[in-house]
Amino acid sequence: MIGARLPLALETGGLTVPEGRIAIFNPAADADLRSLPRERCEIIQPFRPVHDVFNAAGYACAVAPSERYDLCVICLPRAKAEARVLVAQAAACTDGPIIIDGQKTDGVDSIFKALRKRADVSATISKAHGKLFWINSHDGLEDWIEHPALTEGGFWTAPGVFSADGVDPASELLVSALPEKLGKNVADLGAGWGYLSAHAMTRGVDEVHLVEAGHMALECAKRNVTDERAQFHWADVTKWAPKGRIDTVIMNPPFHIGRAAEPSLGQAFVATAARILANSGQLWMVANRHLPYEDSLNANFGKVTDLGGDTRFKLFHAARPLRKRS
Repeated sequence: MIGARLPLALETGGLTVPEGRIAIFNPAADADLRSLPRERCEIIQPFRPVHDVFNAAGYACAVAPSERYDLCVICLPRAKAEARVLVAQAAACTDGPIIIDGQKTDGVDSIFKALRKRADVSATISKAHGKLFWINSHDGLEDWIEHPALTEGGFWTAPGVFSADGVDPASELLVSALPEKLGKNVADLGAGWGYLSAHAMTRGVDEVHLVEAGHMALECAKRNVTDERAQFHWADVTKWAPKGRIDTVIMNPPFHIGRAAEPSLGQAFVATAARILANSGQLWMVANRHLPYEDSLNANFGKVTDLGGDTRFKLFHAARPLRKRS
């Protein structure tokens, strides 16, 4: 964790923090950043729930670099392509050092080895199953930038976005099970780059709300779903509240926080679906077969139907939402 390694680098590793603005890319919600002066920091965090945590803590926040900085700090994501993009973005917006921190499971060794061939790289500070190092000269990293691109299937995706290489088979299975008519107002919870919503547009809808916490995924969705009936919401699904009731929710909910599977996240999506649906509303959902969503579905809906699915994924249709009455 950066909170263990950064103080060590500052105390004994020869690292100094320059005066001026500091950009911190992709910190986790629980990242300990007390070694850096809060009043000079800007958090670059496009994932809405974590963005909101730092905003509530009094940090300046943005989804992308805004100006130039005197120091950049990168907390490595899991995806290698996304990590390289962050390094290249940092190199493009600072003349000062770039600190790179990550767990071994996040590929910090791979990034370190790659940068040793291309930049002035410090020695590593190793602690708590991870490493921290910094680079002082970093010209020529432009080729690490990857912009949104078209997949072979004709959809726009980007590094770090879920199912960036093509259509997720679970979402494909859900589309095959959807009825011809979905109702007037549809919400796609965890919409990603918009595959489910693109198909919902063909099923007699008046509007589709794409609710997605990942800013880049939503930007891709805006390219993939250009119908004027689409409404885009950069939001934490578990807190999102539409202006009116929703007729149908469709979703292939995420189930990872970091590297570990967290079924509670999908269960929270189920609770949100029940909260926002009209009394006659319906939920159509796909999930990995090993994930325990049945109890949550039965606790939030009066009628739950297991539609089968296949060996990898299970499909559910739920009706009669059981909302708590105020």
